Amino acid sequence: MTEAAVARVALVDDDDLFRESLSLNLADEGYEVVTFDRGEPALDFFAEGGSVDIVLLDWRMPKMDGIDVLRQMRSRGIDLPVIFLTVLSDQIYEEAALAGGALDFVEKSRSLSILLKRMRLIVDGSKGTPEEAEGPKESVYALGNLDLRLDNSRALWNGKRIDLTLTEFNIVKLMATRPEEDVSYREIYDLVHGKGFLAGYGPSGYRANVRAFIKRIRQKFRVVDAEFDCIENYPGFGYRWGNGTGGTGRTRDDDADVMADGAAAD
Repeated sequence: MTEAAVARVALVDDDDLFRESLSLNLADEGYEVVTFDRGEPALDFFAEGGSVDIVLLDWRMPKMDGIDVLRQMRSRGIDLPVIFLTVLSDQIYEEAALAGGALDFVEKSRSLSILLKRMRLIVDGSKGTPEEAEGPKESVYALGNLDLRLDNSRALWNGKRIDLTLTEFNIVKLMATRPEEDVSYREIYDLVHGKGFLAGYGPSGYRANVRAFIKRIRQKFRVVDAEFDCIENYPGFGYRWGNGTGGTGRTRDDDADVMADGAAAD
């Protein structure tokens, strides 16, 4: 490559065809890719001083599966950002990946553009802005019972970790850093997919997509606090991070969001 790579990526996957195809697609997008067909040679690469910006890790691999590779990385002090890229879609796998220290979990059936967006969030977060580079930045953002660890994209509620994906963390950060301010469906959708992304099925399409994200985020907070209700819906517009007491014209129930929003004017 004649220009500097966007970032260096380690792709660990035993599927030869998938590994070759994805590495070529990533190279076309400006990434420098180093590939491994199993976990062991990847660990050897890191042990010998190899370095990357992102690790894309398959779950099902021979001898050592992806979660074991991640555990070995963390036990050896290799704290690189990891995205699981797998055909496994059950939530139990996602929860195990995040609990093990992965930053994100993306199904292989998702489009390349989704993966690229998740990778860009990591790259941009690690490089920071010019303003951040000039001086120290606050590593923890606190609001009420919420703590956001900005250095490693972790969220805690009453001191208990919430297993959010990187995208879910960024949605929470968007709302929580603008408390009591309404955030539109479109703004949240643009955060996930990038500005200008064309949503299917018109306005109702991107609203349904955002509602699905919010529902999952609420569920994850309610695992550690059944009374959690800080994410308020403004029917027909979007969401806001409230103080848990609600507000005029706003709901905090997932089913109510859908019904109220369906009745709201565009």
